[in-house]
Amino acid sequence: MMGFSVQFACWLLVVFALGENHLVSGGCSGRCCRGRDTNCLTTDWRMDRAHGTCYCDEGCVRTKDCCFDYFTECPAQDCVVSDWSFWSGCAKPCQPSVRIRVRHIEQQPHNSGQPCPGLEQRAGCREYRDHLGRHCGFNSGPAFITSMAFAKGRPKHDSYGNPLNPGFCVEFKLESRTPHCTVENRPHTLWMRYITEGFNVCVACEPPAMRNNTSSCQGDGQESDKETVLHWQAVGNPQCSGTWKKIQKTLRCACPPQHSFVFI
Repeated sequence: MMGFSVQFACWLLVVFALGENHLVSGGCSGRCCRGRDTNCLTTDWRMDRAHGTCYCDEGCVRTKDCCFDYFTECPAQDCVVSDWSFWSGCAKPCQPSVRIRVRHIEQQPHNSGQPCPGLEQRAGCREYRDHLGRHCGFNSGPAFITSMAFAKGRPKHDSYGNPLNPGFCVEFKLESRTPHCTVENRPHTLWMRYITEGFNVCVACEPPAMRNNTSSCQGDGQESDKETVLHWQAVGNPQCSGTWKKIQKTLRCACPPQHSFVFI
């Protein structure tokens, strides 16, 4: 009887030791791995309630073989990016060009956290003074347009602090466009896909594109009859261009956002 008691006590000691070792070695505590790492494994309960081999790498979320405590021991960390930088100046002062702003990654995503967003934005622009500070003096040519979204943040006062003319809106009917407008897939040119023949579009004439001496924008058709065919060109892709006819001039643009643009 004494021998059996000793044997039973030894068996309990072994079970306790194994259990203690399981608590130390099992699960994802101290085992979190990046990417897909087939060596990042242990034996424990899986998230599907089965006991066996389970993983603690980021890939286990996709393959659904994580250990039960993966999300507790290896919490997701989303990508963290800095604030946007200031917009750069336009590359060509007196010609339609592109301005750029960027942001930087401050923390890479881990454990299936949210991926990093785009780090660069581009928008059409034009400087209305040359390098010497002289007005560029636009008198003729096509209307240069860009998305209304890229007009945000325009100055509300001139260099002397005086309020700028709030501007107006011109509604046009699109007559034609080049096929290059529909194949754009860059983030700052996707708006060109909405330029479609037969649709009416609204184009805002606002400072600084609006010339204070004439209260007009280049190519706005202010001195043209309604049936006059006028030319436009999208800023950001010189090959995206076409024609339109003026319908009316209004105080504010009332077209849907995807059909609302601004003169450059």
